[in-house]
Amino acid sequence: MFEKMNERAKKLGYWDIGLVKWSVIFFTIIIVKLFPQLLKINYPVLIVLMAACAVRPLYRFWMKK
Repeated sequence: MFEKMNERAKKLGYWDIGLVKWSVIFFTIIIVKLFPQLLKINYPVLIVLMAACAVRPLYRFWMKK
């Protein structure tokens, strides 16, 4: 399944990837407008969650050969 997804992702160009990023941004805005209490989360908690989500991709991009 992942191999098929990787093959399809390789067909995407810079423009397509940029559009996906913008769609995620707009989706996030919709979620925040629907659940405004999400904005009350403390910044340290958000920083820890961001770091936890970024560890594996950063490792695979920079360290793994």
